[in-house]
Amino acid sequence: MNLALTWGGFPAIASAFPMKEQIGSIETDALAHIAAATTERGLDDARVAVLGKKGSLTLASAGIKDVPKEDKAAVGQLLNAARAAISAALDAKQAALREIADRAALAGIDPTLPARALPLGALHPLTQIRDQAIGILRRMGFVLADGPEIEDEFHCFDALNTPADHPARNEKDTFYFDSGKLLRTHTSSVQIRSMEGQAPPIRIIAPGSAYRRDEIDATHLSVFNQLEGLAVGSDVSLPDLKGTLEYFFRELFGTTTEVRFRPHFFPFTEPSFEIDVKLQIKGQAPRWIEVAGCGMVDPAVFDAINTSRKDRAYDPQTTTGFAFGMGLDRLAMIRWGIKDIRLLIENDVRFLRQFA
Repeated sequence: MNLALTWGGFPAIASAFPMKEQIGSIETDALAHIAAATTERGLDDARVAVLGKKGSLTLASAGIKDVPKEDKAAVGQLLNAARAAISAALDAKQAALREIADRAALAGIDPTLPARALPLGALHPLTQIRDQAIGILRRMGFVLADGPEIEDEFHCFDALNTPADHPARNEKDTFYFDSGKLLRTHTSSVQIRSMEGQAPPIRIIAPGSAYRRDEIDATHLSVFNQLEGLAVGSDVSLPDLKGTLEYFFRELFGTTTEVRFRPHFFPFTEPSFEIDVKLQIKGQAPRWIEVAGCGMVDPAVFDAINTSRKDRAYDPQTTTGFAFGMGLDRLAMIRWGIKDIRLLIENDVRFLRQFA
């Protein structure tokens, strides 16, 4: 029979050619072209010639409308079987061609050569000390709290019983905006906002950045990292504060760490203390170093909270609490014996890689 009419190298439909034989011929020729393909481009040409919009099998499928009714089911089965066989052959051939290409790409490469060493990364020491401190305090029942870094004077000073003439409120010590707002000088403002939004009991920690107009030197930065804590309830005592912080510092620096409390003054706590730990660096004599401030929440703070809340949820007659604050930068310096705080912000890889 005459197969002079072709499409893409495959036999086209001829009215004198029985439908079943046409399908068989299309499948045979398609499989032969697929097997002969040597590139993915050639394989794609074979696919389009058979299964494309004008492909030989697609045109054959369109001719099923002219098949007698009693033969349509058998012809349809043949079309489906041919399409499945051709598709499977295309997938297998494509996989084989890609494997050949992969082998060619690897030719000349010695797989026994050792791999190149990749540089080892690690968390920044400030991130490490923050995560460790948070982990210890969360095990003790504290939850994380957050607040804005751009604050107003009420939350940063007034509610914390800080008088108008206090040095911290001077523009020489604090960054003010023209609007009257300021960059928070401590994360204690988060304690105030937490009490405004939640009645006691409350137990929170507030890690974050604080800002002061300090001259930058080996122990001071104008932007530093704090972690403050607050616990308020109906029977919170000074022994609770002392036990909490002694446990915290011994977990952070080691169980043999010595901790001492020295009387001090803070506007927002009474009584107040500064906390020292004994620092022991190899080759140096042990010495005490200040790490934190703390105390029992001043009743004046509770009065300010009640005024803001417009209730008596924090009645000083029935409510007590303690607060503490510490610099994470200072903790990192103690933990690893870092002598210059500026090393923590200079991003010198020679310094940072020792923490990897």
